[in-house]
Amino acid sequence: MSKIQTAPSKRFLLILCLLALAVMLAIGAWAWARFGVAYLRPFSDQEQAVFFQGGGLKLPAELAGPGNIRVVHFWDPQCPCHKETDAHLNYLISLYRFSGVEFYSVQKPGSEGEMLPFLRGKLTPLEALEGMESIPASPAIAIWDQQGRLAYAGPYSEGLVCNSSNSFVEPILDALSDNRSVSAANTMAVGCYCDWEPVEGS
Repeated sequence: MSKIQTAPSKRFLLILCLLALAVMLAIGAWAWARFGVAYLRPFSDQEQAVFFQGGGLKLPAELAGPGNIRVVHFWDPQCPCHKETDAHLNYLISLYRFSGVEFYSVQKPGSEGEMLPFLRGKLTPLEALEGMESIPASPAIAIWDQQGRLAYAGPYSEGLVCNSSNSFVEPILDALSDNRSVSAANTMAVGCYCDWEPVEGS
């Protein structure tokens, strides 16, 4: 005696699809709350408009003059805005360090802390830079061209999230690598920044 197979009803299939959709939406909402909002929330308090003036910045004598493109990263271990920038900086280093670009770092005067493990050993630390008091906030970056001229001083990007899609840095490094002239020492941006003023007592 053969068994008769009955197709599931349209109503059953509709309910099954709606349940699957509800589960997917719940998982998506949980993931956004866990990985999206959680990381954006600390930045929202720091969002501000900042005018960067880097015209007074000068490299130390041993680094000045003709040579490779030189990038200096200004950072503050206590600043929550560095979370996204550090990942972007790591990407920049992997992209350009074998293309005639040297990476250096200057830590906020008077601050204490270490770089994240994935950045340690990838930047040469500098004690200070002449004119660095003109940097109003961090995270910030300064770039010197092959002739030792300041090509850019300012933020990595604009907005709460820093990545290659909204970055000011890659176009400048690409232009300099192609021996094109760049001059952008003064920049205005809105984003997540922390004051660069030295810690009291430093």
